[in-house]
Amino acid sequence: MLVPVDGHHLRTVDVGRGTPLLLHDGWVASWDLWLPLIELLQHDWRCLALDHRGTGASTFPAEAIARQSLVDDVFRVLDAHQVGRCVVAGESLGSLVVLQAVLQDPSRFEGLVLVGGFPRTLPVSPSTGEAVLADWPGYVDSFVSACLPEPDAGPLHRWGVQTLLPAGPEAAVRMTAVHAGVAPDLAAVPVPTLVVHGALDAIAPLAGAHELAAAIPDARLVVLDDAGHVPILTRPRQVADAVTAWWSDVLAAQDTQLPRQSRVELPPEGPSAP
Repeated sequence: MLVPVDGHHLRTVDVGRGTPLLLHDGWVASWDLWLPLIELLQHDWRCLALDHRGTGASTFPAEAIARQSLVDDVFRVLDAHQVGRCVVAGESLGSLVVLQAVLQDPSRFEGLVLVGGFPRTLPVSPSTGEAVLADWPGYVDSFVSACLPEPDAGPLHRWGVQTLLPAGPEAAVRMTAVHAGVAPDLAAVPVPTLVVHGALDAIAPLAGAHELAAAIPDARLVVLDDAGHVPILTRPRQVADAVTAWWSDVLAAQDTQLPRQSRVELPPEGPSAP
């Protein structure tokens, strides 16, 4: 589905049945980085994903990339797919987008999942942008290698490259710039949160995941010992299991907090009384 926005279009997908789960990718990766996870979750979750502006098949030019616009697009996608409330997941820089969306309107979200996320970002050195513009294919190749340190991730390298390369260097530089120096109010996050992080992550060090989980009031941290920055691609089964277990516990906790009259209690099975 293409969602029209100000003369451009966001490419979105809608797969599966169950609790709505909106998936937002990081940096300039296209939605299909989530595909291995969607394949595992689609039987219990309605998985929605998007090529955020500047990425994949979405049609926005680099100059249309702005942090607030990325957040607003989250709500545009939910509205276009007629989703009132959902669990929202962000990967890498996408974690900052979904965090801001939850803080902006928590009534639209039942839970939050952060994969390879950041508690904050630092100012960006001009030399980073220069390197991206000077040799975009070479920069992407090196970046993907850093993202996938797992010994068995070699066959996934090309997949990672192809999710990033179509965006182009201008969008990559712009995306990095609009997320520089961002520090969300983590203590104000009002929804249950799952933080999933690879212990081998060289892009977003593990210490940041511990900071996220400690600062967000209702957060659970799951560390994947043998994963790097993109476990949704390299360790999708472990991520799926973590999401499933966390959400089951969230629902169980919510059930115990319901008023007694809101729960149906059945008598024990056995012979009927005369």
